[in-house]
Amino acid sequence: MRCDLGAILEIAEKRGCAIPAFNVYNMETVLGVMNAAKETKSPVIFQIYSRLFDSREARYVAALVREAMDELETPAVLHIDHGAGQAEVMRAIRYGATGVMMDASAKPLAENIAETRRIVELAEMVGVSVEGELGHIGLARDEILSNYTDIEEAVRFAEETGIKALAVMVGTAHGHYIKEPELAIDRIRHIHRAVEAALVLHGGSGVPDDQIRQAIQAGIRKVNFSTDLCCAYLNEILEADRDIVAVDLFMKGPMEAVKNFAISKIKLLGADA
Repeated sequence: MRCDLGAILEIAEKRGCAIPAFNVYNMETVLGVMNAAKETKSPVIFQIYSRLFDSREARYVAALVREAMDELETPAVLHIDHGAGQAEVMRAIRYGATGVMMDASAKPLAENIAETRRIVELAEMVGVSVEGELGHIGLARDEILSNYTDIEEAVRFAEETGIKALAVMVGTAHGHYIKEPELAIDRIRHIHRAVEAALVLHGGSGVPDDQIRQAIQAGIRKVNFSTDLCCAYLNEILEADRDIVAVDLFMKGPMEAVKNFAISKIKLLGADA
């Protein structure tokens, strides 16, 4: 069932768990995540990356997600990941997003606050909650992952923007890690105590399970998975029997791989509790 981002994160706070947010790109990834949510009876967030909203692709993927959300008996959110600007965020809302992210984290704090607050004001008019980012979350190949989100800035950012979710820089990055990340668990705990917005961990792919669990205990309420989901899907395609030429049959394996991956993360985050 369709749910607002703020409401699904309230569920996570009450349970002391985190809601998994899976980036989806096509029918098979959408159905894989949907089937995982069905099997585990878990709340789930379907994410579509911002660049898809610069083309017609997001329009069709969003339609698939809306159908999946309506089929689920558990809360589900359609969310734009790393919204690059007002145009992408507004398209996401028009396509049925029940949560949006505005990412102006690469800009100075005052600009980040102003741009994010503008999106909050617009989204609130249609009852959609907003995620913002403070402490730019870069790429895993950058290696230097210790520029953590400042606690006082997090308080100011959350209060002045009115966001419901805050993505923080606490040692993760996007993509494949060159070396195993070390999350700043104490920083997560301090920010969680200081701000009302639910904390989001980007770059969940490749983070050791024990660190994910510690991060949730410290206050993380949403964890994003993209790279590992893509790898589960693509690895199955590369290993599939090339004698299967009916595409619907060929894609059953990759769809199942996505489902199994999603189930493993749902259970890791405690969202099936």
